[in-house]
This record gives sequence, structure tokens and C-alpha cells, in this order.
Amino acid sequence: MAATYRRRLQRGAASTAVAALVLAALTASQAPTLSDTAAARKQKPAPPADTPIDGGSAYFTDRPPLNRPAPHPEKHDSGPGPVVVTGPAEAGLPATVLAAYKKAASAVHASDPGCRLPWQLLAGIGKVESGQARGGAVDAEGTTLQPIIGPQLNGHGFALITDTDGGRYDGDLTHDRAVGPMQFIPSTWSNGGPDGAGWGADGNGDGKKDPHNVFDAALAAGHYLCAGGRDLSAQDDLDRAILGYNDSEDYLRTVLSWYTFYRKGTHEVPDGRGVLPVHHGGAGRTGDHGGRSGGTQPKRGSGAPDRHPGTDKPGKADKPNHPRKPGGSHGTGPTPGGTGAPSPKPTPTPPAPKPPTEPTRLTVLERVGDEDLSATAGGEFATSPRVRAKDAAGRAVAGAPVRFTLPAAAGARFPGGATSVTVPTDKDGLATAPTLRAGDKAGTFTIRATAVGRTAPAVAFGATVEAKPAPKADKIARTSDKELTATAGQSFAEDAVEVEATYQGKAAPGVAITATMITAGPEPEENDKGPYFKDPEATGAGKGKPVRTLTGLTTDADGLLKLPKIYTDKHAGTFLLRLTTADGAVLTVKLKVAPAGS
Repeated sequence: MAATYRRRLQRGAASTAVAALVLAALTASQAPTLSDTAAARKQKPAPPADTPIDGGSAYFTDRPPLNRPAPHPEKHDSGPGPVVVTGPAEAGLPATVLAAYKKAASAVHASDPGCRLPWQLLAGIGKVESGQARGGAVDAEGTTLQPIIGPQLNGHGFALITDTDGGRYDGDLTHDRAVGPMQFIPSTWSNGGPDGAGWGADGNGDGKKDPHNVFDAALAAGHYLCAGGRDLSAQDDLDRAILGYNDSEDYLRTVLSWYTFYRKGTHEVPDGRGVLPVHHGGAGRTGDHGGRSGGTQPKRGSGAPDRHPGTDKPGKADKPNHPRKPGGSHGTGPTPGGTGAPSPKPTPTPPAPKPPTEPTRLTVLERVGDEDLSATAGGEFATSPRVRAKDAAGRAVAGAPVRFTLPAAAGARFPGGATSVTVPTDKDGLATAPTLRAGDKAGTFTIRATAVGRTAPAVAFGATVEAKPAPKADKIARTSDKELTATAGQSFAEDAVEVEATYQGKAAPGVAITATMITAGPEPEENDKGPYFKDPEATGAGKGKPVRTLTGLTTDADGLLKLPKIYTDKHAGTFLLRLTTADGAVLTVKLKVAPAGS
């Protein structure tokens, strides 16, 4: 396979961008077919700007074999003889690493079945990011035997990201380094996820979230790939998820090539026996909170481990990783336990790139629109919160992540039931929150817009939720014309009176109706004799107390209402039941009571 070394350009995570050079391209015969071309993807949505994983930096560029060779023998340490596996060496996945991918995909499916995360996608990314944890160099719990740690992100050939974890994960007290088999940046692992909680996860149930553990890292990567309601069975969502991990077309093609390869078949190999990648490239680009530069590894055969916590003096910077010609050594390679020929002799190092220019910095958020937001309970807000990001000179800032946050008690929610969403600004510096749905209760609350990773003052939006208008009815009618009769001292048939409320000829659900036993005459009033209801709220000695007016009766979804059971006292005769609504609809029903013993 031809060696490949690439560099790209992207805005820096802090105040520095990283210059990049494209030194070579992969051979056309190895490039997988994408769902669309780069030209057709000009309108692709940006990945989550505040939560990148590898920030678009270095990765392994090895591709799967073009032909799938016949099965080959492999001798296991624990076996007396050769064991024939079921595919090419490149299809072999270390046992613990494979188990971690499958366990993560299963957990994500349980919590987010609509994402349809295939474990082979995690395997494809794991291959490109760390060579499947250096061929499966992990212990029984899934933790790497030696930490996989990238170069210092000190602005020399990589992004400038000052220390965010106090050296907890990467052992560096001055700058961040990408860590673990899925190459998370410490800030992304700890606080770069939804609501600032970080993407870190506990995949093996030991109560810890460790980016150096393949179970934890695989589960965290799975959640990240599914963020934003993605369905990974759809090619567009699949592409966006991978580009969110590293916004590069070359990276996308490389991951998709391994994803497709693994879907055609894999087999399990012992830990530490996975095929190790050789070719390394793509270094140099970072996102606002990204900036890993690939897990650096010792030269093949050297046996020297990566630097890890406790081995570097605080603040000591690595030498910049400069690009080399295709086929040259990049100064990294697999850990002990791998097989293969020594790396080619490195070619002379070209001059270092010129220092990057200072990126545009967001200093202020401006509210767009003066009116407060309003909606009816249970409905959508007609207008969404919107802000414009500007720099100190008043120019629009594009690509800046803006987080919109709702108070949980407000009841209002963004799509997916979220109380917080992050939106990147467009080319005009505008960030618009997605459609907001009001809760069921009336009231007021405040929506806050903040610039992620910046100290610009927050912007507040007042929001009002108005109560739903009371349902209306302009007509009440019985659903049956059967005469209503009973004997004194007895009761009318169960649910004898059923009525339908309508408004402008259509069923009127939720209409409040008052039922009253009335006297006859031009000015009827509540009757004190004849038919009655039993008080539904009375308890104890008052239980069953007669009442001749009932309120709080409401029509159902079809506009229908069945009245509670009607009882009679000792009085016989014809009595009247009047049903009314707040809108003035009235229905009078005759109730005939025959003398006892008749």
C-alpha cells in the first residue's frame, strides 16, 4: 500500500489556527465510493462545533486490502499448533477491542434505537485513530497497557490548546494531548459534551470514565456519533457523523473504507495480535475544542513506549511533527508485539510552515429582534431565539458555537426534548435556535444564549406561554330521543343522559358543562325536590348526599358527555334538567318520575 501523508488547515481551538500542506493523495484505486462527491457536499451541515472528538488532526491512512486473500494460519500463544482463522489478517480484530465495540453499539441501541449505530463503524474509526488500540494492547478490563498519547498541542505544527485537565489524562500540565484508543481531547472528554457535561462514558461498569479504556472510549464515541438525532443507516447522517469526528473528506473516505471492509466479515484474534497500521498523516487541523494530533507511537522495533503521565517534566514541549514525503517515516509506529518490516529510512524534513495567522475572535453576541417570544401552551413558538456573533471590530464571526439554554422548570423544550442546544453561526455570524415548543402550563421564563468557550456576555430572551383558549360549544343535544322515566324512590338507568357538544357543526372536545335540576317557569331556579345527583366529593357521613347542581363536567375527545347516575326522592311528576356551557349553549331535558307502586 502506498504511503500517504496529508496536512489540512482549520481554525485553532484557542487563539491559533494551524497551517496545513497537502503533500500527497491516496491512490485512486483505493478510494471507496462515497454517496456523493465533494462538490455535491458543499451544503453539508457543520459538525457540532463545540464538541469535536479528534479536531481534524493526524490519523492512520492505511487502507484495507483491495483483494481478500484466502484464510491464513496464525499460531496462538496458548495453543500447541496453528489455528486457521476465517479471513485476511486485516480483518482480525483483537478480542477485547471487538467486545468493546459490540458492547457499545448494543448499549447505544438500547438508549437510542433510532440511531442504528453499527459496531463496524466504531471499528473503522478505532482502526484509523489508534490501530485498534495498537493491535489490542489492552488488559482484561480494556485499559491500554501503555497510554496512547498524542503530541503536545502547543501551536508548533498542531493546534494551541492549553492544559484543561491538570495533566490528569495526558500527564501534561501546560498543554493538552489527545488520549486513548479513540483519541479524545481531555476537554472534550470532561466538559465538551451536551450541557457541558463531557462525552466521557463508563462502558465497562466499573464506576469510572477513563478515555484510556476501550470500553469507555467506544461508548463515548458511539454517543457522539449519534448526537443530534442522527440515523446512521442514512448515508447523509453517516457521513455527517464521521465528518463530525474529523472534518476531512480524506478522513471520511478512509473510515468508510474500513467500515465497508469490516461489514464484509471479521474474525477475532488474541489481544496484542491485531495488524498494526504503518502510514500516518492528516495532522494539523483542529476545531474550537478539538485538536488531537494522533497517538504518537515508538518507532517499529524500538520497544520505546509513548510518553505517559509521570514521564515528562511539566511544560516540556515536543518537537513539532513536520510532514514528510510519501513513503517516509513519520517517527511513529506500532507498540511491541506487532510484526512487519522496519519503517523506511526517513527523508529530510522540509522547512516548518510559517506561523498561522490569528483567527477572528468572538467578543460580543447581539440579539436579533426586539420582541419577546410567545406561544400558546402546548404549541410552537412562531419565532426562535437568534443572535449575531461579532469581533472587536464589529465584523461578523462565522463558525462560532452558540449555546441556547432553557430553564428545566419552564416545560418548554427544543427538538428531542432537549433543554440545551448548540448552533454554529453561519457566514453572516447568525445563530438561530431550532424550533421551540411550549409546555402545557402558562407562564414566563428566560432563554439564554452564550458563546461556547468565550467570555462574551450572554444574551437573554423573554418568553411567554399563554394558556390555551377555553374550548367553545354553540350547541348541546342528546344522542338519543328515548323518553327518560323512573319510579319515585328509585333511579334512572345508568348513564341515561348522554349529550354531544358541537361548535359550528363540529364536535367540541374539552367543553365544560354544568348540569342543574331546575324548576319550571319563566325564571327557573335550582329545584329542591325530585331527581338529584349524589355529591361525588362527599366522604364519610356525607357520602351520597343529594346535590342538584354538578360542575366540572367535560366533554371527551369526541365532544360527548355521559352524565352521572340520576336518583329520585319520593316526589313524582315531570322535572327539568338544564345543561349549559360558558358560551351560552343550553339544553333542557325532561325527567318523568312515576309514583311509587304504580
